[in-house]
Amino acid sequence: MRRFAFILPLVALAAPLSAEPGLPDPASVASALQDHPSVAAARERTAAAKASAEARRVGPHEVTASGSYSRRTIDREGEFDEFDAQLTRAFRLPGKARLDREIGVYQVDAAENMAEDVRHRTALRLAEYWWDWMGAAAEARVNQRALANYETALSAVNRRVELGDAAQLEADQAQAALESARIMVEEATGRTRLARARLEAQFPTLALPAEAPEVPPPSIAEGALLDLREEVIRNSHEVAAAEAEARRAAAYSQRVEADRIADPSFGIRMFSERGGAERGAGVVFSMPLGGRHRAALAGEAGSQAAAALADERLARFEVAETADADIAEARFRLSAWQSARASLEAQMAMLTKLRRGQQLGEIDLADMLLGERMVHDAFRTEAELRTAAQRAITRLRIDAHELWLTE
Repeated sequence: MRRFAFILPLVALAAPLSAEPGLPDPASVASALQDHPSVAAARERTAAAKASAEARRVGPHEVTASGSYSRRTIDREGEFDEFDAQLTRAFRLPGKARLDREIGVYQVDAAENMAEDVRHRTALRLAEYWWDWMGAAAEARVNQRALANYETALSAVNRRVELGDAAQLEADQAQAALESARIMVEEATGRTRLARARLEAQFPTLALPAEAPEVPPPSIAEGALLDLREEVIRNSHEVAAAEAEARRAAAYSQRVEADRIADPSFGIRMFSERGGAERGAGVVFSMPLGGRHRAALAGEAGSQAAAALADERLARFEVAETADADIAEARFRLSAWQSARASLEAQMAMLTKLRRGQQLGEIDLADMLLGERMVHDAFRTEAELRTAAQRAITRLRIDAHELWLTE
């Protein structure tokens, strides 16, 4: 029987780690993120926030021009042309303009941080789709190489049957194992195509190689894990956006409270009556008298400010949870992969003995095929856990803004 060249040479698992192991080109990622509709929409929302802030800075009040013309008829005196014209403008009371400027500043700050958070979440989506593709392709390669091994086994058994050295039952067993392996190849290949299709649909400008590269072995030092945890918290745009929104809501609450005393309007009025016989000019003044409606609005704004403050605290909780969860997942994924690799080495040693024993006629084909299946499962598990560990490390690096989101 010919020697079997199984799936991934263990020496490949010890390959040195590259600067960006298994990840797409950073420039291509930056372009893909920049072009994604969610990021583009967030940019436009930031522009809208800046326009709104400018509107608040200049204030809502404008000059109002009004006038009237009439023709009056007076008995025994005749007809007269009469008109009046008036220019008025409201003025913000002291303190309101300052609050409006503060609201605009916080509004823009919140929008900019929310835009960065959208970019962050889009990067996480890209990473998930990328590792879905890489993982499915890695499993497909494992299954394809296992299929080649089963084809080799069937060929050898068929030759022994022809020579009268093996029963047809052994050939049937080898054929069954081969067909099972073929099904697994088709399934993994289909999932690879599906994952690539999803990646191309969401990020059409991302440059993809013709074939998914090998998933490299994961590696990250414990000290680096702890540093990244702090970076996740320090660089959180979610917290920064919540802080800015809480400050905006507080300033808006003060602004609505100040608006319980309405802004006064001042203006000038000119008139002509009785065909110009009576003319005059004067100053006009008006001011709404606030009531229960304005008080209710102030109460609503105060509650909204309290809610925004609670949302800020919640954002801090959630970011701390994300940081701790990222670290915990990276640790256990790495540990699980290392265990899978050790198990694979033991399975390979066992399979070598089974193959040799089967060649010497000391081991039944069924036992050897069971060993092949166990090694196949071990390689597939190792590939799955290797991908899961790389996925966890990538997620941690993105959450820390150490990957793809660096300024």
